[in-house]
Amino acid sequence: MDRSNVGCEMKKKLSLMVDSLAGAACAMSDDIFDNPETGLAEYHACGLLTSYLESAGFAVEKGIYGLDTAFRTVYECGAGGPSIGLLCEYDAIEGLGHGCGHHIQGPAIVAAAAALKAVFDGCPYKLVVYGTPAEETVGGKILMLEKGAFRDIDVALMTHASPTSTVDVKSMAMQSYEVTFHGKSAHAAMNPEMGRSALDALLLACSGVEFMREHVRDEARMHYTIVSAGGPSNVVPAEAEGEFGIRSYDTEYVMSMAERLKNIFKGAALMADVSYEIREGTFFKAKIPLLSLNDLIMENAVAVGMPTIRPPREKTGSTDFGNVMYEIPGSCIRSAFVPEGTPAHSQDYLDAGKSQAAHDALANAAKVLALTAYDLISDPAKMAKVRDEFNAKRFGKQTV
Repeated sequence: MDRSNVGCEMKKKLSLMVDSLAGAACAMSDDIFDNPETGLAEYHACGLLTSYLESAGFAVEKGIYGLDTAFRTVYECGAGGPSIGLLCEYDAIEGLGHGCGHHIQGPAIVAAAAALKAVFDGCPYKLVVYGTPAEETVGGKILMLEKGAFRDIDVALMTHASPTSTVDVKSMAMQSYEVTFHGKSAHAAMNPEMGRSALDALLLACSGVEFMREHVRDEARMHYTIVSAGGPSNVVPAEAEGEFGIRSYDTEYVMSMAERLKNIFKGAALMADVSYEIREGTFFKAKIPLLSLNDLIMENAVAVGMPTIRPPREKTGSTDFGNVMYEIPGSCIRSAFVPEGTPAHSQDYLDAGKSQAAHDALANAAKVLALTAYDLISDPAKMAKVRDEFNAKRFGKQTV
């Protein structure tokens, strides 16, 4: 039989299997939506997803890498084949709930995994499902990566709810800082010379960022806000706190910007004659762009009839998945469920969370992930192309 015909038949079987699993997966998604949990506290969502996997015959490790709501399961078909990683998030946004669509991710991932396990045994492969908490807050994937997670997979695949069906070309590296300046209080009218203003230092630091802004690349981003100004105007502020962030699509460039920014903090403290302390936030790395993997994913998106298909996104933000994709080839299919132009982290996202469009987005994403995994497993040339592109861009070399 012609290989292409075999592939078409298998993809039909996988899609039909996802359809048969969609009802249970959508019910799970609705349950997670109705019981939103913030990062590192996703006990209900984690329980639903792991119970589903166990009922589908997967042996699940829970509470891995020191995170109560992280999990991992492995299914092996034969030996010596590629290892496909399917990663999911399930945390909500504090004060908003599932206004980013994370309730869709976990059920889509486990449905894709269950479909592959049930239908496809034509050649050897390993399927690894990772449950990754706290994307919205501390960057759970980064914590897991630092402790050895994801080293057992050859490629990392994810999905995310979206206004359009597409993939990302890149993501932004980001470094954030909380900076507190410590001065000396005094009466601002009677003896200001005895005081040293922490707020002066903070304002100087903010001004320093504005001067620095002229001398960075066009695609670089710098943000700041004053968290605490130190008190009433008739008292020289003894303490002031600010938050600062820098971003770029180039991980190494963010590192170089970070050194310049820290010198601004130091210089501001010297000018105001105060001391300071820095609390460094999690470092989000930029993904390695993989056009070959994006193309493969979008071919399957077209094949399953995803709505609102658009070209890959060039303009993106930061994600802890970027740290994974900096070390391992990966990509994420964005599955449309709200009108184009709808912003994430919004009431409109929330209002659509249990809609038919959300359920369709879940099933479509599961199908695309299952079909893409099948392509990478069944055609060694496709996996090699992805691996070679990653190695060339990340390490400047080809894999023979």
